[in-house]
Amino acid sequence: MSTETLEKLLAKGTDNALLRFGLGKGHLDAGNAALAAEHLRRCVEFDPAYSAAWKLLGKALQAGADTDGARQAWQQGIAAAQAKGDKQAEKEMTVFLRKLDKAPLLTARRS
Repeated sequence: MSTETLEKLLAKGTDNALLRFGLGKGHLDAGNAALAAEHLRRCVEFDPAYSAAWKLLGKALQAGADTDGARQAWQQGIAAAQAKGDKQAEKEMTVFLRKLDKAPLLTARRS
């Protein structure tokens, strides 16, 4: 479903975690990290255990240069993934955190 179709559903009053996830993913794929983060934040408000949404929220925040926000999202996502036994999401977000933590070191070394 296109983001336009999802936006129409939202405008008609439909609002839930799955709709917000779709909107977040669509906007992230289109390069609009700020709007993606907004929808993904609403998604995890609806369903704090939605580990895939935490993962995308972290990516959206990182794309918007909010590394602290990305770190927080992935930490919460790891906790959500662990609580429901979602090992794959847990592994992915752990790798994202490691890369995030190494990024400043790489930048510092290049200077």
